[in-house]
Amino acid sequence: MRSKSVYICGECGYTSPKWLGKCPGCGSWNTLTETLQTQAKPSASRPAAAVRVAAGAPMPISEIKHGHESRYPTGLRELDRVLGGGLVSGELILVGGDPGIGKSTLLLQICQSLGKEKRILYVSGEESAEQIKLRADRLGVDTPNLLLMSETDVEIILGTITDTKPDIVIIDSIQTMHIEAIASASGSVPQVRETTNALMRTAKSMAISMFIVGHVTKDGAIAGPRVLEHIVDCVLYFEGDRQVSLRILRAVKNRFGSTNEIGVFEMRDVGLVEVENPSKMLLDGRPEDISGSAVVCAMEGSRGVLAEVQALVTPTGFGNPRRMSAGIDLNRVFLLTAVLEKRARMNLSNSDIYINVAGGLKIDETAADLGICAAIAASRADAVIPPDMVFIGEVGLGGELRSVTRLEKRLTEAANMGFATAVTPRQSMRGIHIPDGIKTLGVRTVSEAISMFRR
Repeated sequence: MRSKSVYICGECGYTSPKWLGKCPGCGSWNTLTETLQTQAKPSASRPAAAVRVAAGAPMPISEIKHGHESRYPTGLRELDRVLGGGLVSGELILVGGDPGIGKSTLLLQICQSLGKEKRILYVSGEESAEQIKLRADRLGVDTPNLLLMSETDVEIILGTITDTKPDIVIIDSIQTMHIEAIASASGSVPQVRETTNALMRTAKSMAISMFIVGHVTKDGAIAGPRVLEHIVDCVLYFEGDRQVSLRILRAVKNRFGSTNEIGVFEMRDVGLVEVENPSKMLLDGRPEDISGSAVVCAMEGSRGVLAEVQALVTPTGFGNPRRMSAGIDLNRVFLLTAVLEKRARMNLSNSDIYINVAGGLKIDETAADLGICAAIAASRADAVIPPDMVFIGEVGLGGELRSVTRLEKRLTEAANMGFATAVTPRQSMRGIHIPDGIKTLGVRTVSEAISMFRR
């Protein structure tokens, strides 16, 4: 086996031994990227073509045997929920997120539980073994089955994996790793891609569960983990603001489980702590006598999460009113503001509107539309929404309320949190069971909904 570095055009596949600004094959500029090419010498008894055919011989699906998919827990129920029940042998997992969001903290925490039965190799290219030890002491990680290594050379790392034969490998982070045969700098597309391919082959051949940490940068398409999403088995992304303690772990891709689940954590001095009831945490300390505050119920995975949407409507001091939002898509705010002006006869053209989701949660589903409109209308009229009222519904361009999915689960979550009234689309209540302790107010339009509290 021998490897050499070549440059391949991403448009036509032209291969060159050196980098060229313009591809001779298709004439495109800056399309040649460096790739590590491995060449195997064919057997003397068989030609190269025969070797390739034998390696990929087709088989009937009825004759293909597979083993039982065994999983083992990580020690964090929220992480197991996102993974689909736990780790799978040979699984390659990419953990992405902004720097400092908690990726390394999470992976070092699970070593304490996994180290009871599994042998773990933690490879860091950013910190020394002494620095990792200091962080491990703070997190209470002292298992003897955790091996620490500070290295960036992939060939040395692969040799260490072969010698120590760990059950789990953690690479922190992929942007610092490099292969000597590739001339590009660490973190470039060729280095990141070829490094991940080498780690993936090792993980599959030795049945090792492997975590790869990838930092998300402003130009993630070049050096970030998005280049690797098609290689790995599972892609996990950490969401949250570094200034807010709430952290959400979301599965973007998962070959061994669902991508509809999320894990909720809170960053504390002792590390990441699981949040079993996100609604209680997000609503904790909510003021009950302030205008412009409405509670919505969003579905995150298979469970409902109650969140407070705050709106502040003030007279503008400039020619053009300002629209700002945190946790809600700004384009959605523009749309709902236009609906309120046209359908609810609400004059907002001379007012600044600020929208915020308390706790740092990001809501991207349309079932929160009614709560956003209610918060804006309440702030505009300086009215206080009853503290035990929750809003669930999608708002159409005609001002009508559209049906939402899994309404019964949303109502159950609201009832468990002590809410007594739910404002919902009237047509969504057909054929569903209303939980005890909560009553529903079915409305047809957004005007009808905001008339319940507007003065």
